[in-house]
Amino acid sequence: MVNFNPSKDIPPLTNKVILVTGGNIGLGKQSILEFARHGRPKEIWLASRNLERGKAAAEDIVQRQLVVSDTTATTTTTTTTKVKVLEMDLSSLQSVRVAAERFLSESDRLDILMLNAGVMATPPGMTVDGYEVQWGTNHVGHASLARLLLPILERTAKLEECAAGDDGHGHGDVRIVSLSSHGHVYGPKGGIVFESLKTDGAKLGAYERYGQSKLANILWAKEMSRRYPWMKVVSVHPGVVSTNLLNGATGSPGWIKAVFGAGRAMGLTSSVEKGVRNQLWAATAKEDLVKNGEYFEPVGVMGKGSKHTQDDELARKVWEWTEAELDRSLGE
Repeated sequence: MVNFNPSKDIPPLTNKVILVTGGNIGLGKQSILEFARHGRPKEIWLASRNLERGKAAAEDIVQRQLVVSDTTATTTTTTTTKVKVLEMDLSSLQSVRVAAERFLSESDRLDILMLNAGVMATPPGMTVDGYEVQWGTNHVGHASLARLLLPILERTAKLEECAAGDDGHGHGDVRIVSLSSHGHVYGPKGGIVFESLKTDGAKLGAYERYGQSKLANILWAKEMSRRYPWMKVVSVHPGVVSTNLLNGATGSPGWIKAVFGAGRAMGLTSSVEKGVRNQLWAATAKEDLVKNGEYFEPVGVMGKGSKHTQDDELARKVWEWTEAELDRSLGE
């Protein structure tokens, strides 16, 4: 396990642009707060399904940014990073497209894309685009966002090369961090039931549906890193964190909620401040420490994924299925 303390170990993020999905609450909001405290990023985009909640979270983050006092001086300075709210519903590819278009029209770079948002153990249902709701939200929505932002990610990598005086054989430090879960191990036999992805998933259990969406996060990141090696793309599990995610798990068996509740009461779940460390480490640690395409459990631990996470053929199938769907939705 890597010893990582965000307050000390996140390097200066001066002039970087960061986008975090699900940034209005929990791990996403905490990530933005920690990013904002380090070297004054140029801007941080807080993507939220609910615009008003996003605005409230952004205001709170700005208020909570650190006040840095110089004990040798008579003045106090504040480190205030611009936090911009981006309305985006990952369960709607049209909403994702509109959000991406706004980002591209207002920003000239993107250094860190944190795919943090997600839903867990929802009842059987479908997105407006006709995907099983957990698959559509956790995987397809994020894959669509990343594809739409690919040009600006590549442009940023090239800008970083030039700034560093690169010899043309390296790359800038651009990263995508995809939040998966150890819950990927609870997916269906075979890892992913492709026949279920454009149904309400009622033939699978709530955690099977969740598990296959989280496995897709891992496999997609693995394949994305292989196809676009000029940037770092990794997936992470934050640990069992006390967030609001379980509140939306209305399709969960009662015993699951009882187990989580007991874990909270006994102090076995992590706080948001602790749970956020793995994704912050993946987004900011030195490049040679974060192996491209890997899945990490807290903090920085490799090799904990199921056998399906090492299945290159399954990763290819997920990628090709996803790209075909995005080609259709984007009219390409």
